[in-house]
Amino acid sequence: MRNQLISNPSYPIVEIFQSLQGEGFNTGMSSIFVRFGKCNLACPWCDTNYEQFEMMSLQQILEKVRSFSAKNIIITGGEPSIQPKLSLLLEQLKAEGYFLAIETNGLKEIPAQIDYIATSPKAMYAQKYSRRCIPIANEVRIVVDADAKQFCQQIEQQIQAEHYYLSPCEIDGKMNLLETIQLLGALNQRKDKPKWQLSIQTHKLIGIE
Repeated sequence: MRNQLISNPSYPIVEIFQSLQGEGFNTGMSSIFVRFGKCNLACPWCDTNYEQFEMMSLQQILEKVRSFSAKNIIITGGEPSIQPKLSLLLEQLKAEGYFLAIETNGLKEIPAQIDYIATSPKAMYAQKYSRRCIPIANEVRIVVDADAKQFCQQIEQQIQAEHYYLSPCEIDGKMNLLETIQLLGALNQRKDKPKWQLSIQTHKLIGIE
């Protein structure tokens, strides 16, 4: 029984579904989303109820993933990097030929099996990031939940990325687009600094999951 548990561990899963990536550099990419429960942060504007999940075994997750047609998988949450034995699942998915992307807050180490890292550092936890965060990612997305200019400049120094994005913060269905594009303009007026782009959750605008 013990060996069986080791080879077929269980994970907290909020949902698994196929849709289009709605934000960031890979917007429009057909993907299977594996959304984990639990998180090591508690952002008040988070749009995922990561405390409501069911435990699914590795084999159950694989069977669900195989029922979809996409070959790209986005590991998301909650915060997927805090999951014990995550590498076991990723190794299985990798062996079956899937392209693996992760959406992470960037405070924990990213498993080696991941092909694409999208990290969303949180300005309200700036002190945590000043102590430790991942050093490199494919893209950075920062939600503008406050005066985030100083934090954006901090993250530029800490995380080397190919793309940097600002996203408006949505609370009760309203997005602070004006504040977001004002910050975008301020950041991009600087010389010899990374250029930031706007990333909006387009999947919400068009009404898909």
